[in-house]
Amino acid sequence: MRAVRLKVEKIASTSVPVLIQGDSGTGKGVLARYLHARSPVANGAFVKVNCAAIPGPLLESELFGYERGAFTGAYSAKPGRVELAEDGTLFLDGINEIDFSLQAKLLHLLQDGQYSRIGGQEDRSTRTRVICATNRSLEEEVAAGRFRRDLFYRINALTLSMVPLRSRAEDILDIASYFLELHEPGHGQPARPFSPSLARQLVRYPWPGNIRELENLIERYVILGSEDAITSELLYRAPPPAPARVSVSEPIQLKKVTRQAVLDMERRIILRVLEANHWNRKRAAAALQISYRALLYKIRQAGLPPKRSRMELPTKDISKGIG
Repeated sequence: MRAVRLKVEKIASTSVPVLIQGDSGTGKGVLARYLHARSPVANGAFVKVNCAAIPGPLLESELFGYERGAFTGAYSAKPGRVELAEDGTLFLDGINEIDFSLQAKLLHLLQDGQYSRIGGQEDRSTRTRVICATNRSLEEEVAAGRFRRDLFYRINALTLSMVPLRSRAEDILDIASYFLELHEPGHGQPARPFSPSLARQLVRYPWPGNIRELENLIERYVILGSEDAITSELLYRAPPPAPARVSVSEPIQLKKVTRQAVLDMERRIILRVLEANHWNRKRAAAALQISYRALLYKIRQAGLPPKRSRMELPTKDISKGIG
């Protein structure tokens, strides 16, 4: 991320288009605003267009505006987002979602700095910095014929790649602490610092929703004021353990292997939920959405002790075995 930041400092003063790539939730929008704030047009408007949220037929009018009488219901002229971003930055989030037919008009804007409103008879000029973002591979979209090659080369002059949170494990606790400080004032109650157990879970969790998912979880923690609520959620969202390796050099009893794998997985899940709920079996049963009696049966079936005080394994060994 330091490398990304250094690259931003180098390219912020230029006016060429910038493409930001990365998984959903990695902070592409935050990076776009950061780039705008350090550019020569920082005093201008930052206008965001969520291309995926606007239906294709409406996106053209949303981008370029329209003249009075251009279509039914156009009772007055309306400026588009391009016009609103004059002397500022136009951020096209989800550039891959733009219809193929509209891509030609966008290419004209990027090449010549000109566009026309729907129903307009003349071209308009604009001085706008364009930043695009995508969570897909545009090379694959070009190969599939869904994205214009010439437009791809035009917006790909400078590229920034956001790193998924699962590849930045050393940053997770710092980011989580930042969100803790950010959301505490808004909800009027201080949240407890993360316990060592919760900190380990935050670092181990793969975060498929990236930073957006982490922020939502921390805000929920601030509101609820309880670790139990979010640790149970982390356990549910976590991917299942990798399947056990089976030797094929000798006959395999498929039913036996399958049953043992199911029992092993159940044991791991029950143990993790019990730990998350501080071995309160009623809360653990509710979290697992089974009856209290069924949980007691499964605890005995899995060979787990009925209470935490009778556990033979220390916590560090448990976390190692179920991580």
